[in-house]
Amino acid sequence: MRSLSNQRVMVTGGAGFIGSHLVDALAVRGPARLVVVDDFFLGNRENLREAQAHYPELEVVEQDAADFDGLRRLFDGKGIDVVFDLATIPLPASLERPLWSSDVIVKLALNVCELCRLGAFRTLVHCSSSEAYGTAQYVPMDEAHPFKAETPYAAAKAAATLLVESYRRTFGIDMTIGRPFNNYGPRQNGRDFSGIIPRVIQRIMRRETPVVFGDGKQTRDYLYAADTARGLVRLYETEEACGQTVNLASGMELSVIEIIEEVSRLMGWKEPPRFERPRPADVRRHCAATEKGKKLLGFVPDVGWKEGIERTVRWYQQHPERLL
Repeated sequence: MRSLSNQRVMVTGGAGFIGSHLVDALAVRGPARLVVVDDFFLGNRENLREAQAHYPELEVVEQDAADFDGLRRLFDGKGIDVVFDLATIPLPASLERPLWSSDVIVKLALNVCELCRLGAFRTLVHCSSSEAYGTAQYVPMDEAHPFKAETPYAAAKAAATLLVESYRRTFGIDMTIGRPFNNYGPRQNGRDFSGIIPRVIQRIMRRETPVVFGDGKQTRDYLYAADTARGLVRLYETEEACGQTVNLASGMELSVIEIIEEVSRLMGWKEPPRFERPRPADVRRHCAATEKGKKLLGFVPDVGWKEGIERTVRWYQQHPERLL
């Protein structure tokens, strides 16, 4: 097993939702250096408070990781051993600005691959997305499931994955890919380009009726963000995972209606949701195969759905400013 203790570690997108939970997990593992790179498009410095309490030497650099020259300069001097690549553009942005968001997502992956090829650092852990699979062709969806991207975001994430894999085959870079399914938990963006859970919480806090796009029977496989972070760490620590792609998921299928009903119950909201027209290219069904993660990484979620959503609702109730 590889250890992150005394390693020099960089997290791109480290002030974001999943990224900040990963930085929390890394901060307690005794790295020699821990660097967060974020352009703060959606990232928030407040997300790093807990990590900074555990690791006061945390370095936070405001830098667009899609800018190759700017990113390359960060590797001069003290050096980096491991990069966790989580920088991305959120899916809803690809529906409004498809050209820009797709271009950035591909550049983000390509830049870290090229820097790894050039010897700027040793090991890359890339964060993919279950959106690359599109709607399930079969369930459970294993790592061999074909890419059937529904949105420009999904297509760009698929392209990024193919680039990372190609750099290993062509240049022999040390890489591993984690493919999280739907994440939820504290710190998820609750403003522009927000996900369904913070959006529902926000509407109920405003005494507004939650909205369902489509019939609400579309399903997702949810994983608590701290579990996702732990899975990404395990990908690095497990030498046998080198060169592989691993789903990070619960293996449990939840419908949008079930999600809204549970949030409503926790918040004491009695009225039924309002139904509107389906969103374009919305994935119909997601349910992950988790056997590879269990066997290879020993990964199973620590936080169950009911506990996780309760924690999430409570966090937003304590931090209503994050929904403004």
